Amino acid sequence: MKKDIAGREPDPEIVYADIFHLPHHVSDRHPQMSLYDRAAQFAPYAALVGYGDMVSEEARLVDRRIEPGEEDLQLLNRELNRISSCLAGGKKPEVSVTYFISDPFKPGGRYETVSGHVRKVDPAEQKIILDRKVTAGGAYMEIRIADILCIH
Repeated sequence: MKKDIAGREPDPEIVYADIFHLPHHVSDRHPQMSLYDRAAQFAPYAALVGYGDMVSEEARLVDRRIEPGEEDLQLLNRELNRISSCLAGGKKPEVSVTYFISDPFKPGGRYETVSGHVRKVDPAEQKIILDRKVTAGGAYMEIRIADILCIH
């Protein structure tokens, strides 16, 4: 619209007076769009696909691995020997193991505690095997001895 001499814009009711009060057109062929669908046309879109996931991943916290001291390692060794003795005697002792799980995407990880009966202590493979199925195929839970923080 052109401005008048004083720099004001003209009144739209005067400029569009011939069409201002006409009835709204309703199509015979096309159904009227719902308010939800109309609003969706103007909704923001994700211009940076994956950016939100990347920010969430960066904000996710991980624990640092605790390096056990000499006394802790000796205590862990004694526990493993005691468990091996029980297994040799035909018993399957029930234990609670706290161990470290490395994060595949960031340095660090998390600690988890699981309980169960010990099936085997494998010194050659450096792992402890619990009598606990972890897959539908029947694989037993294996924990690397190097990842164990403590055994109760």
